[in-house]
Amino acid sequence: MMTPRWWQTAAIYQIYPRSFADSNGDGVGDLQGIIGHVPYLKSLGVAAVWISPFYPSPMRDFGYDITDYCGVDPLFGAMADFDALLAALHDAGLKLILDFVPNHTSDQHPWFVESRASRTSDKRDWYIWRDGRNGGPPNNWLSEFGGSAWQCDEASGQYYHHAFLGCQPDLNWRNPKVRAAMHEAMRFWLRKGVDGFRVDVMWHLMKDAAFRDNPPNPDFEASRPPHEALLAVHSADVAEVHEVVAGLRAVTDEFDDRLLIGEIYLPLERLVAYYGESGDGAHLPFNFSLLATPWRAAALADLITRYEALLPRGAWPNWVLGNHDRPRLSHRIGAAQTKVATMLLLTLRGTPTLYYGDELGLPQVEIPPARVRDPWEKNLPGRGLGRDGARTPMPWTTEAFAGFSTVEPWLPLNVDFVTRNVETESRDGASLLTLTKRLLALRSATPALNRGAISHVEARGDVLSYRRSHDDEVILVALNLGAAAATLDTAPAGTVLLSTHVSTDGDRTGERVSGPLALAGNEGVVVRAG
Repeated sequence: MMTPRWWQTAAIYQIYPRSFADSNGDGVGDLQGIIGHVPYLKSLGVAAVWISPFYPSPMRDFGYDITDYCGVDPLFGAMADFDALLAALHDAGLKLILDFVPNHTSDQHPWFVESRASRTSDKRDWYIWRDGRNGGPPNNWLSEFGGSAWQCDEASGQYYHHAFLGCQPDLNWRNPKVRAAMHEAMRFWLRKGVDGFRVDVMWHLMKDAAFRDNPPNPDFEASRPPHEALLAVHSADVAEVHEVVAGLRAVTDEFDDRLLIGEIYLPLERLVAYYGESGDGAHLPFNFSLLATPWRAAALADLITRYEALLPRGAWPNWVLGNHDRPRLSHRIGAAQTKVATMLLLTLRGTPTLYYGDELGLPQVEIPPARVRDPWEKNLPGRGLGRDGARTPMPWTTEAFAGFSTVEPWLPLNVDFVTRNVETESRDGASLLTLTKRLLALRSATPALNRGAISHVEARGDVLSYRRSHDDEVILVALNLGAAAATLDTAPAGTVLLSTHVSTDGDRTGERVSGPLALAGNEGVVVRAG
C-alpha cells in the first residue's frame, strides 16, 4: 500500500455542537465551548473532528434547515469564533470536517423566499415545484418526517418537494445555477482551511426526472417509520446522483488533501457505488451497517466479509457505531458490550467514526414529553423514533449541570452524570474512556491496525475474531459477544497488547498466550502474534 492519506489512518470524532459545551450560560453548546475542550480531543487520541451544522437557521430541525451556507448562527457564536476554533484544532494537530447540507434549505432561506414569490421568479426552478395531480400532490412520495413529501403553496397553486420537514424544501440539483452556488459555498469554507465535508443525505440529491410514483414495499412492517411503506426508488438513489457526487468531489479536489464523506443509508451493494466508477465519488461513503446488524458474532463476521468483498478496487472502508440520528450504542447492544464494541470499531480495517459521549458509555436518555425537541418525535409520537435521547449534553464533571453549562441545559442530562462524566472516568483505569484512549493510542502506533489488511474473519459461538497484518506484523483481535466465558481455539501464540477487562489485579497487557485463548464474558483482546 502506498503512503496512506491522513483520513485513512485517522479516527474521526463527531460533535453535536448544541450538546458539547456551553461557554456563555444559555444552556446550549457553542463554538467557544468546543475550543475550551480541544485539549480533551487531543488527549482522547482522535485525529479529526466533524461538527454538525452551526450555520444560521430557524432551528426547526436544529441546524439542518439552513438560511445561510456561509455564516455562523449567533446561537453558536460568530465567524471569529469559527476562525478561532479552526486555528485551535489545527494548532493541536487535529483536522476539522464540516457538515454540508446540500439537499434542502430552510423555507426562510432567501433563495426559497424568492422562489416561492411567484411562478416567474428567477429562482423558481432552484427548488422542485410541480402541479398537483387529481386534486392532490404530484405523486405518492412520502416525507421521512411523516405524510406527503409535497407541500401545497396556496399563493401559486403548486406544490414544492420536501424529503424531510415541510420547512425544508429540496433544492433542484438538475439546475446548473444551484450546483454552482452550492459548489461556491463549499469553496468558502475550503478556502478558510477546513479539511473536508460530511455531506448530509447524499443519496437524496437527485430525483426521478419523470416524478414517477414509488412502488409499495412488500416487506413493510407497521412498526417501522411510515415512509418505509414505499420503496424510494424514484425519490432517492437515482442513477444521476453519481454525477452530482462527482461534482462535489471535484470541488473538494481543487484543494490539497481534503476529505469528502457521504451520509448514505443504503444496502451495502448500493452504498459502494458512491465511491464512484473510477474512484471519483466520496472518499468515504459512510458505512452504517453496524447500527442495524444484529449483535451476534456470526452476523458481524458475515457483514465484515461482505463489505470487504464489495469494496471497489482501491476504495477505503469505514465504520460507524453511533451518531445523532440513532439510539445510543449502550441502548442498542447493552452496557456490558460497549467496551467490546469500541474495540471492534477501533480495530477493524478502515476509518472509524466515534460519536461524542460514546467513549463514556452514555445511555439513551429518557426525555419527558414536555421537553421533547425533536420534530421527528413530535410528528410521529409514540413510535420510538425520537432522536433527543442520543443528543443530550456531554457530562464533563460532577458539578451542577455536569460542567456542561451553568444553567439547565436544552435537553436533560444523563441521570448518572455524577459518576459517568469525563472527570470521573479519566481517573478510573477500568473505565470505557480509559479503554478508548488506550485503543486509539494502540491503533495510532500499530501499522497493522491503522492501515493493515484484514483476514481470517471468523465466528465461533459468541466469539468474533479476525487478524490484521502489515509487513511482518500480525495482530489478532478476539471479541466475546456473550456473557459467558469462551475459548478461541484458533489463536496464534503471542502477547496480549490490550484487554477490555481491567480489575484490581491489573489487566492482561503483556500476558503471553499460546494455544487456546481464554476470554471472560464480554471480553475483547488484542494480541500481537509471535
